Amino acid sequence: MPPVDSSAMPAWLPVRRQQLDRAISAHLKSLKPAAPPYTRLLEVVEYGLGGGGKRVRPVLVLEACAVCAGADEAALPAALAAECVHTFSLIHDDLPAMDDDDLRRGRPTCHKQFGEALAILAGDWLLAHAFELLEMAPLSPDDRCQLVGRLRRATEAMIEGQAADIEGQVQPTRAERVRFIHAHKTAALFDACGAMGAICAGASEDRVDAMAEYGRHFGLAFQIVDDVLDCTGSAETLGKRAGKDRGAAKQTYPAVFGREGSRGRAREEIEAAVAALAPFGPAANRLRELAHFVLQRQR
Repeated sequence: MPPVDSSAMPAWLPVRRQQLDRAISAHLKSLKPAAPPYTRLLEVVEYGLGGGGKRVRPVLVLEACAVCAGADEAALPAALAAECVHTFSLIHDDLPAMDDDDLRRGRPTCHKQFGEALAILAGDWLLAHAFELLEMAPLSPDDRCQLVGRLRRATEAMIEGQAADIEGQVQPTRAERVRFIHAHKTAALFDACGAMGAICAGASEDRVDAMAEYGRHFGLAFQIVDDVLDCTGSAETLGKRAGKDRGAAKQTYPAVFGREGSRGRAREEIEAAVAALAPFGPAANRLRELAHFVLQRQR
């Protein structure tokens, strides 16, 4: 197998992002005729979902489906559901009671733009709507049930990870706690995204598990790199406040292992993610490229 070029963003990635941006816009437009009256709720939801997000989670759903010889149309509802859950978590994490952030994706956070109450309700709506999207997936009832189970477990894990993250700010920094937070708050949803993409393609249980393993290791590396960027990046580059983890006494990989040690652990997770793709051969080259690119990302 030829080596993967990790020095630049994969050329196909912006195309996938544009595809997802169009799908999100079209879906939001379809909801407007039935938008609830007397409230700007859908406007807040649209603001939260917009703003130039990386769309890595829904990209993983679509690519995992493609690797397993599935069609985009089968996986698109699950991809949008994953982005809804991710956006719900961002809106709630940014609240003053949580991480208290004013900047997200280079613009004011939802609660700064619309107030805390509407931001909370928009996050709640997005979480509920994610499961409505899964009901719309053009799959068998059994496969839709599997999607619901995967996304539900990932959401529970995210919330557990956020709780440990919040409580960890007044606890001594420990490697075990950091691993728990990262595995639950970030990697669990990537795990679900890999699995959901394979399920949408009708893949075997072994292949679903392999995609979940890829997603899990990919997600851990993604969060470790995010921790390092918080130490080294700027608000202009990141599109969010830099240095906030250290200022809030967060439990992070750099706090335990240092920057270089953290980078080494990110590389180990990427190696494990790529190893999980062995059963798929060259069909998974895009996911290999994406994994290696994570180590080079600057935002």
